[in-house]
Amino acid sequence: MSALTKVPVHIITGFLGSGKTTLIHSLIEQKPVDEKWAILVNEFGQIGIDQAMFDARDDVVVKGLPGGCLCCQLAFVLQAALVNLLARSKPDRVIIEPSGLGHPAGLLDLLRGEAFNDVVDVRDIIATLDPRRLDDARARQHDTFLDQLDMADAVALTMLDQSTSGQLAAAHAFVAERWPPRKWVQETLQGELSLTLLTQSSSAAVRGQEMPGSHQQLAAMPSLAGSFFDFPPPPGKPQRETGTSLGYTSTGLRWHPSERFDLDSLAAHLGELPREARIKGVFHTDNGWKRLNRADGTLSIESSAWRQDSRLEVILPDTLPTPSLDLEPHLCALPVS
Repeated sequence: MSALTKVPVHIITGFLGSGKTTLIHSLIEQKPVDEKWAILVNEFGQIGIDQAMFDARDDVVVKGLPGGCLCCQLAFVLQAALVNLLARSKPDRVIIEPSGLGHPAGLLDLLRGEAFNDVVDVRDIIATLDPRRLDDARARQHDTFLDQLDMADAVALTMLDQSTSGQLAAAHAFVAERWPPRKWVQETLQGELSLTLLTQSSSAAVRGQEMPGSHQQLAAMPSLAGSFFDFPPPPGKPQRETGTSLGYTSTGLRWHPSERFDLDSLAAHLGELPREARIKGVFHTDNGWKRLNRADGTLSIESSAWRQDSRLEVILPDTLPTPSLDLEPHLCALPVS
Protein backbone atom coordinates (compact mmCIF):
# COMPACT_ATOMS: atom_id res chain seq x y z
CA MET A 1 0.00 0.00 0.00
CA SER A 2 1.31 3.44 -0.93
CA ALA A 3 2.29 5.75 1.89
CA LEU A 4 -0.16 8.29 0.40
CA THR A 5 -3.09 5.87 0.48
CA LYS A 6 -5.41 6.21 3.42
CA VAL A 7 -6.14 2.99 5.29
CA PRO A 8 -9.88 2.20 5.27
CA VAL A 9 -11.29 2.00 8.81
CA HIS A 10 -14.63 0.34 9.49
CA ILE A 11 -16.48 0.92 12.76
CA ILE A 12 -18.93 -1.81 13.73
CA THR A 13 -21.00 -0.54 16.62
CA GLY A 14 -24.04 -1.91 18.41
CA PHE A 15 -25.48 -2.43 21.88
CA LEU A 16 -24.50 -5.19 24.31
CA GLY A 17 -24.98 -8.68 22.86
CA SER A 18 -26.05 -7.52 19.40
CA GLY A 19 -23.65 -9.78 17.49
CA LYS A 20 -20.77 -7.46 16.60
CA THR A 21 -18.02 -10.04 17.15
CA THR A 22 -19.89 -12.75 15.23
CA LEU A 23 -20.32 -10.40 12.28
CA ILE A 24 -16.61 -9.54 12.30
CA HIS A 25 -15.77 -13.26 12.29
CA SER A 26 -17.91 -13.61 9.17
CA LEU A 27 -16.02 -10.80 7.46
CA ILE A 28 -12.64 -12.28 8.39
CA GLU A 29 -13.64 -15.57 6.77
CA GLN A 30 -14.16 -13.67 3.51
CA LYS A 31 -10.91 -11.69 3.72
CA PRO A 32 -8.90 -11.61 0.47
CA VAL A 33 -5.78 -13.74 0.85
CA ASP A 34 -3.52 -10.85 -0.17
CA GLU A 35 -4.83 -8.45 2.48
CA LYS A 36 -3.69 -8.00 6.07
CA TRP A 37 -6.28 -6.77 8.55
CA ALA A 38 -6.10 -5.25 12.01
CA ILE A 39 -8.97 -5.64 14.48
CA LEU A 40 -9.26 -3.32 17.48
CA VAL A 41 -11.70 -4.68 20.05
CA ASN A 42 -12.87 -2.42 22.87
CA GLU A 43 -14.52 -3.98 25.92
CA PHE A 44 -16.45 -2.48 28.79
CA GLY A 45 -15.08 -5.03 31.26
CA GLN A 46 -11.60 -5.23 32.76
CA ILE A 47 -10.71 -8.84 31.93
CA GLY A 48 -10.77 -8.81 28.13
CA ILE A 49 -12.85 -11.61 26.60
CA ASP A 50 -13.50 -10.58 23.02
CA GLN A 51 -9.85 -10.71 21.94
CA ALA A 52 -9.75 -14.31 23.12
CA MET A 53 -12.67 -15.05 20.78
CA PHE A 54 -10.39 -14.65 17.75
CA ASP A 55 -8.07 -17.48 16.70
CA ALA A 56 -4.44 -16.50 16.08
CA ARG A 57 -3.44 -16.08 12.43
CA ASP A 58 -0.66 -14.23 10.60
CA ASP A 59 -2.87 -12.14 8.32
CA VAL A 60 -5.19 -10.76 11.03
CA VAL A 61 -3.78 -8.77 13.95
CA VAL A 62 -6.16 -8.50 16.91
CA LYS A 63 -5.66 -5.96 19.68
CA GLY A 64 -7.92 -5.83 22.72
CA LEU A 65 -8.56 -2.64 24.69
CA PRO A 66 -10.43 -3.61 27.87
CA GLY A 67 -11.51 -1.51 30.79
CA GLY A 68 -13.78 1.25 29.49
CA CYS A 69 -15.16 2.73 26.30
CA LEU A 70 -13.13 4.26 23.49
CA CYS A 71 -15.15 7.45 23.43
CA CYS A 72 -13.91 8.64 26.80
CA GLN A 73 -11.79 6.46 29.09
CA LEU A 74 -9.64 4.86 26.41
CA ALA A 75 -9.30 7.58 23.76
CA PHE A 76 -5.61 8.11 24.48
CA VAL A 77 -5.02 4.34 24.55
CA LEU A 78 -6.78 3.92 21.19
CA GLN A 79 -4.64 6.61 19.62
CA ALA A 80 -1.43 4.94 20.80
CA ALA A 81 -2.64 1.46 19.80
CA LEU A 82 -3.75 2.57 16.34
CA VAL A 83 -0.52 4.47 15.66
CA ASN A 84 1.43 1.36 16.69
CA LEU A 85 -0.70 -0.98 14.56
CA LEU A 86 -0.46 1.18 11.46
CA ALA A 87 3.31 1.57 11.80
CA ARG A 88 4.22 -2.01 12.72
CA SER A 89 1.59 -4.17 11.04
CA LYS A 90 0.82 -1.95 8.03
CA PRO A 91 -2.69 -3.36 7.61
CA ASP A 92 -4.70 -2.97 4.42
CA ARG A 93 -7.90 -2.58 6.43
CA VAL A 94 -8.81 -1.82 10.06
CA ILE A 95 -12.01 -2.85 11.84
CA ILE A 96 -12.84 -1.23 15.18
CA GLU A 97 -15.42 -2.82 17.48
CA PRO A 98 -16.36 -0.34 20.23
CA SER A 99 -17.83 -1.48 23.51
CA GLY A 100 -21.55 -2.22 23.44
CA LEU A 101 -21.93 0.73 25.82
CA GLY A 102 -19.61 3.00 23.86
CA HIS A 103 -20.76 6.17 22.11
CA PRO A 104 -19.35 6.56 18.56
CA ALA A 105 -19.00 10.36 18.63
CA GLY A 106 -15.72 10.53 20.53
CA LEU A 107 -14.20 7.76 18.43
CA LEU A 108 -15.12 9.60 15.22
CA ASP A 109 -13.69 12.85 16.58
CA LEU A 110 -10.38 11.11 17.20
CA LEU A 111 -10.23 9.38 13.81
CA ARG A 112 -11.11 12.59 11.99
CA GLY A 113 -8.74 14.69 14.05
CA GLU A 114 -5.30 15.95 13.19
CA ALA A 115 -3.49 12.74 14.20
CA PHE A 116 -5.32 10.51 11.69
CA ASN A 117 -7.08 12.76 9.19
CA ASP A 118 -4.47 12.17 6.48
CA VAL A 119 -3.85 8.54 7.45
CA VAL A 120 -7.21 6.76 7.68
CA ASP A 121 -10.49 6.92 5.79
CA VAL A 122 -13.49 6.16 8.02
CA ARG A 123 -15.92 4.20 5.87
CA ASP A 124 -19.64 3.57 6.35
CA ILE A 125 -20.37 2.96 10.04
CA ILE A 126 -22.30 -0.27 10.58
CA ALA A 127 -24.60 -0.76 13.58
CA THR A 128 -25.76 -4.23 14.58
CA LEU A 129 -29.32 -4.49 15.86
CA ASP A 130 -30.86 -7.49 17.62
CA PRO A 131 -34.62 -7.18 16.86
CA ARG A 132 -35.46 -8.68 20.25
CA ARG A 133 -33.90 -5.68 21.96
CA LEU A 134 -36.76 -3.47 20.79
CA ASP A 135 -39.16 -5.42 23.02
CA ASP A 136 -37.46 -3.71 25.97
CA ALA A 137 -38.75 -0.16 26.52
CA ARG A 138 -35.55 0.68 28.41
CA ALA A 139 -33.48 -0.05 25.31
CA ARG A 140 -35.72 2.04 23.07
CA GLN A 141 -35.19 4.96 25.44
CA HIS A 142 -31.45 4.42 26.05
CA ASP A 143 -29.49 7.36 24.65
CA THR A 144 -26.43 5.32 23.68
CA PHE A 145 -28.54 2.63 22.00
CA LEU A 146 -30.35 5.26 19.93
CA ASP A 147 -27.22 7.26 19.11
CA GLN A 148 -25.38 4.15 17.91
CA LEU A 149 -28.16 3.60 15.38
CA ASP A 150 -28.52 7.27 14.45
CA MET A 151 -24.80 7.70 13.77
CA ALA A 152 -24.64 4.55 11.64
CA ASP A 153 -24.67 4.71 7.85
CA ALA A 154 -26.00 1.15 7.63
CA VAL A 155 -27.65 -1.44 9.88
CA ALA A 156 -27.11 -5.20 10.09
CA LEU A 157 -30.05 -7.02 11.67
CA THR A 158 -28.72 -9.95 13.71
CA MET A 159 -30.02 -12.88 15.78
CA LEU A 160 -32.55 -13.74 13.05
CA ASP A 161 -32.79 -17.37 14.18
CA GLN A 162 -33.87 -16.19 17.64
CA SER A 163 -36.28 -13.45 16.48
CA THR A 164 -39.90 -13.80 15.44
CA SER A 165 -41.21 -12.46 12.14
CA GLY A 166 -43.02 -9.77 14.11
CA GLN A 167 -39.84 -8.68 15.89
CA LEU A 168 -37.97 -8.56 12.58
CA ALA A 169 -40.70 -6.48 10.94
CA ALA A 170 -40.67 -4.11 13.93
CA ALA A 171 -36.88 -3.73 13.61
CA HIS A 172 -37.18 -2.81 9.92
CA ALA A 173 -39.86 -0.27 10.78
CA PHE A 174 -37.81 1.16 13.68
CA VAL A 175 -34.76 1.69 11.46
CA ALA A 176 -36.90 3.14 8.66
CA GLU A 177 -38.08 5.84 11.06
CA ARG A 178 -34.53 7.09 11.67
CA TRP A 179 -33.38 10.15 9.74
CA PRO A 180 -31.58 10.41 7.42
CA PRO A 181 -32.33 7.01 5.84
CA ARG A 182 -29.65 4.33 6.20
CA LYS A 183 -27.70 3.38 3.05
CA TRP A 184 -28.73 -0.24 3.58
CA VAL A 185 -30.41 -2.51 6.09
CA GLN A 186 -29.24 -6.11 5.80
CA GLU A 187 -30.57 -9.23 7.48
CA THR A 188 -27.59 -11.33 8.58
CA LEU A 189 -28.38 -14.99 9.20
CA GLN A 190 -25.76 -16.42 11.61
CA GLY A 191 -24.02 -13.05 11.43
CA GLU A 192 -22.99 -13.49 7.80
CA LEU A 193 -22.49 -10.17 6.00
CA SER A 194 -21.18 -9.83 2.45
CA LEU A 195 -17.66 -8.42 2.36
CA THR A 196 -18.61 -6.23 -0.61
CA LEU A 197 -20.64 -4.06 1.77
CA LEU A 198 -17.28 -3.12 3.32
CA THR A 199 -15.05 -3.01 0.26
CA GLN A 200 -17.53 -0.96 -1.77
CA SER A 201 -18.45 1.41 1.05
CA SER A 202 -17.82 5.14 0.88
CA SER A 203 -16.63 7.58 3.49
CA ALA A 204 -18.90 7.74 6.52
CA ALA A 205 -21.35 10.62 6.74
CA VAL A 206 -20.59 13.47 9.11
CA ARG A 207 -23.40 13.81 11.63
CA GLY A 208 -23.85 16.31 14.40
CA GLN A 209 -24.19 14.05 17.44
CA GLU A 210 -22.12 14.85 20.50
CA MET A 211 -21.19 12.59 23.37
CA PRO A 212 -23.72 12.76 26.21
CA GLY A 213 -22.49 14.01 29.55
CA SER A 214 -22.54 10.52 31.07
CA HIS A 215 -19.63 9.58 28.79
CA GLN A 216 -17.69 12.82 29.03
CA GLN A 217 -17.61 12.59 32.82
CA LEU A 218 -15.67 9.31 32.73
CA ALA A 219 -12.26 10.87 33.10
CA ALA A 220 -10.60 8.29 35.37
CA MET A 221 -7.46 6.62 34.13
CA PRO A 222 -8.48 3.10 33.01
CA SER A 223 -6.83 -0.06 34.20
CA LEU A 224 -5.19 -1.91 31.34
CA ALA A 225 -4.56 -5.03 33.38
CA GLY A 226 -6.07 -8.20 32.08
CA SER A 227 -4.45 -8.23 28.65
CA PHE A 228 -4.84 -11.52 26.82
CA PHE A 229 -1.08 -12.05 27.07
CA ASP A 230 -0.78 -11.50 30.82
CA PHE A 231 0.50 -14.38 32.91
CA PRO A 232 -2.46 -16.43 34.16
CA PRO A 233 -3.32 -16.45 37.87
CA PRO A 234 -2.00 -19.39 39.93
CA PRO A 235 -4.13 -22.55 40.19
CA GLY A 236 -6.83 -22.28 42.82
CA LYS A 237 -6.62 -18.49 43.00
CA PRO A 238 -8.84 -16.97 40.30
CA GLN A 239 -8.38 -13.29 39.51
CA ARG A 240 -11.46 -11.08 39.88
CA GLU A 241 -11.96 -7.60 38.43
CA THR A 242 -15.02 -5.37 38.65
CA GLY A 243 -15.97 -2.04 37.13
CA THR A 244 -19.05 0.17 37.18
CA SER A 245 -20.08 3.00 34.86
CA LEU A 246 -22.81 4.07 32.43
CA GLY A 247 -25.41 2.30 34.56
CA TYR A 248 -23.81 -1.15 34.24
CA THR A 249 -21.49 -3.29 36.35
CA SER A 250 -18.96 -5.69 34.88
CA THR A 251 -17.54 -8.65 36.80
CA GLY A 252 -14.63 -10.54 35.25
CA LEU A 253 -12.78 -13.68 36.34
CA ARG A 254 -9.68 -15.54 35.12
CA TRP A 255 -8.46 -19.07 35.98
CA HIS A 256 -5.23 -20.94 35.38
CA PRO A 257 -5.49 -23.03 32.17
CA SER A 258 -4.80 -26.27 34.06
CA GLU A 259 -8.14 -25.91 35.87
CA ARG A 260 -10.96 -27.62 33.97
CA PHE A 261 -14.69 -27.02 34.27
CA ASP A 262 -17.54 -29.48 33.98
CA LEU A 263 -19.23 -28.07 30.89
CA ASP A 264 -22.77 -29.20 31.69
CA SER A 265 -22.59 -27.95 35.26
CA LEU A 266 -21.01 -24.66 34.18
CA ALA A 267 -23.64 -24.02 31.48
CA ALA A 268 -26.46 -24.81 33.91
CA HIS A 269 -25.05 -22.44 36.52
CA LEU A 270 -24.62 -19.56 34.08
CA GLY A 271 -28.13 -20.22 32.79
CA GLU A 272 -29.46 -19.41 36.25
CA LEU A 273 -28.15 -15.84 36.11
CA PRO A 274 -30.72 -13.11 35.36
CA ARG A 275 -31.92 -12.92 31.77
CA GLU A 276 -30.54 -9.38 31.56
CA ALA A 277 -26.97 -10.62 32.17
CA ARG A 278 -24.61 -10.32 29.20
CA ILE A 279 -22.23 -13.29 29.50
CA LYS A 280 -19.05 -14.04 27.57
CA GLY A 281 -16.47 -16.68 28.44
CA VAL A 282 -13.65 -18.91 27.26
CA PHE A 283 -13.22 -22.05 29.37
CA HIS A 284 -11.04 -25.14 29.58
CA THR A 285 -13.67 -27.85 30.09
CA ASP A 286 -13.93 -31.62 30.29
CA ASN A 287 -14.90 -31.40 26.59
CA GLY A 288 -11.96 -29.22 25.55
CA TRP A 289 -11.75 -25.46 25.21
CA LYS A 290 -15.14 -23.80 24.69
CA ARG A 291 -16.45 -20.30 23.97
CA LEU A 292 -19.66 -19.40 25.79
CA ASN A 293 -21.79 -16.47 24.74
CA ARG A 294 -25.17 -15.41 26.13
CA ALA A 295 -27.28 -12.46 25.08
CA ASP A 296 -30.94 -11.86 25.89
CA GLY A 297 -31.11 -15.14 27.79
CA THR A 298 -29.88 -17.41 24.97
CA LEU A 299 -26.62 -19.32 25.58
CA SER A 300 -24.44 -20.58 22.72
CA ILE A 301 -21.40 -22.85 23.08
CA GLU A 302 -18.66 -23.27 20.46
CA SER A 303 -15.33 -25.08 20.36
CA SER A 304 -12.21 -22.98 20.73
CA ALA A 305 -8.49 -23.38 20.21
CA TRP A 306 -6.22 -23.47 23.27
CA ARG A 307 -6.22 -20.25 25.28
CA GLN A 308 -3.78 -18.89 27.81
CA ASP A 309 -6.39 -18.99 30.57
CA SER A 310 -10.10 -19.43 31.23
CA ARG A 311 -12.09 -16.20 31.36
CA LEU A 312 -15.59 -15.01 32.18
CA GLU A 313 -17.22 -11.58 31.87
CA VAL A 314 -20.71 -10.83 33.18
CA ILE A 315 -22.30 -7.41 32.59
CA LEU A 316 -25.49 -6.44 34.39
CA PRO A 317 -27.49 -3.22 34.71
CA ASP A 318 -27.01 -1.56 38.09
CA THR A 319 -30.68 -2.12 38.86
CA LEU A 320 -29.87 -5.79 39.49
CA PRO A 321 -27.62 -7.15 42.28
CA THR A 322 -24.12 -8.26 41.31
CA PRO A 323 -23.93 -12.10 41.44
CA SER A 324 -21.29 -13.81 43.55
CA LEU A 325 -20.10 -15.90 40.57
CA ASP A 326 -18.61 -18.67 42.67
CA LEU A 327 -17.62 -21.13 39.95
CA GLU A 328 -15.31 -23.28 42.05
CA PRO A 329 -17.99 -25.99 42.60
CA HIS A 330 -18.14 -26.44 38.82
CA LEU A 331 -14.46 -27.30 38.43
CA CYS A 332 -13.62 -30.90 37.62
CA ALA A 333 -11.96 -32.89 40.38
CA LEU A 334 -8.18 -32.94 40.11
CA PRO A 335 -6.69 -36.34 39.18
CA VAL A 336 -5.23 -38.29 42.05
CA SER A 337 -1.45 -38.51 41.69
